[in-house]
Amino acid sequence: MLYSLYELNHLAVAPLRAAAMVQGAMMRSPFNPASETEMARTAAAASDLFETVTRRYRKPEWGIKETIVNGAPVGVSPKPVWSSAWCSMVHFQRDRAALKKARRDNRRDAKVLIVAPMSGHYATLLRGTVEAFLPEHEVYITDWADARMVPIIAGRFDLNDYIDHVAMMLRVLGPGAHVVAVCQPGPPVLAAVSIMSERDDPCLPSTMTIMGSPIDARLSPTQPNLLAAKRPYSWFERTLIHSVPPVYPGAFRSVYPGFLQLAGFLGMNLARHVDAHWEYYKNLVKDDGDSAQKHRIFYDEYLSVCDLTEEFYLQTIKDVFQEFKLPRGLLEHRGRLVRPQAIKRTALMTVEGENDDISGIGQTQAAHELCASLPASMRLDYVQPGVGHYGVFNGRRFTTEIYPRIREFMRTHEVANDRSDDAKAGDAKASAS
Repeated sequence: MLYSLYELNHLAVAPLRAAAMVQGAMMRSPFNPASETEMARTAAAASDLFETVTRRYRKPEWGIKETIVNGAPVGVSPKPVWSSAWCSMVHFQRDRAALKKARRDNRRDAKVLIVAPMSGHYATLLRGTVEAFLPEHEVYITDWADARMVPIIAGRFDLNDYIDHVAMMLRVLGPGAHVVAVCQPGPPVLAAVSIMSERDDPCLPSTMTIMGSPIDARLSPTQPNLLAAKRPYSWFERTLIHSVPPVYPGAFRSVYPGFLQLAGFLGMNLARHVDAHWEYYKNLVKDDGDSAQKHRIFYDEYLSVCDLTEEFYLQTIKDVFQEFKLPRGLLEHRGRLVRPQAIKRTALMTVEGENDDISGIGQTQAAHELCASLPASMRLDYVQPGVGHYGVFNGRRFTTEIYPRIREFMRTHEVANDRSDDAKAGDAKASAS
């Protein structure tokens, strides 16, 4: 019922939104002699603000058309190379001819799978993360589907399916790739690598980087952690799960709606968002187009949200945020216990933000204790000063301070693996002789 009321509200406001757009266009028209007056700019700004806060934000485009390699532009084309009903693995293909021309060495770029969060926002939220990796890596990302767009005939999708998807995509990439889990994917990525390690899967990643993730949500609990622990499981099941209206392909599927997740995000820092929109309005009145455009770019992404399946959301709440199954050694994948101590060949790096208000300090670091079989030489922990949750994977400090450390960590363990393979080949040759 709530989902249907939400959709009806959008329909009811649509005529007012259309009128606001017409008024804004009229106030700014060069044929309007009053367009440069303060009254006209104020009316146009008010119209724009109303349209902005009532608009339906669709899935953003990637908008990554090139990267810079050794100072030279190299074209980029995002293309799905593997897909299921629930996810597409997008490869940011770089123009081979331009890349070869820009290169000053013959180093072969490693494959990196960035596992994007399935927590309400689209994978495009990691656009800056992708751009940082592109000059020196073959970059792939998980582009999760919006549950309201998946027909009910496609079946269920839960945490077990998420783990399976990560493992399948790593197998598609083949041996020696790297995997980067951003926020929510930390537990399922760690589980997938644990299962692959126990089976001695030949496609194990060389490194696993986990960033701002609730591996152990008991440590330094934040507001979202406290909410999940405070409310009983039945409250989430009863209050936050709703059916998709018939206007969508996923009609009648039970989901955790993206608009509820967005309401939670906004509520955590409501005053900051109100101030940002007030500044946007004032910049429009002043005709400060650059500042207004920066606001639009950020909120076009931030306000674009997608739905999660009921089973995935509720299982995540229960297993990760209420019963803490992974750090307690109780997490199961299809009836089989997940054993991070089985990880022996995949190096581990964790990254946290000093001011992270989503995943507190220590929650990601907990992965090191779980991966007890890894020697210290194959583990690295880094806490970035002065950044919050978003800054762990995006922005200037990510690009200039965090990414270079991840890059060197990956290269170090690529070299270590290469030397290990060479040593094995030498031993085999000596034995044969």
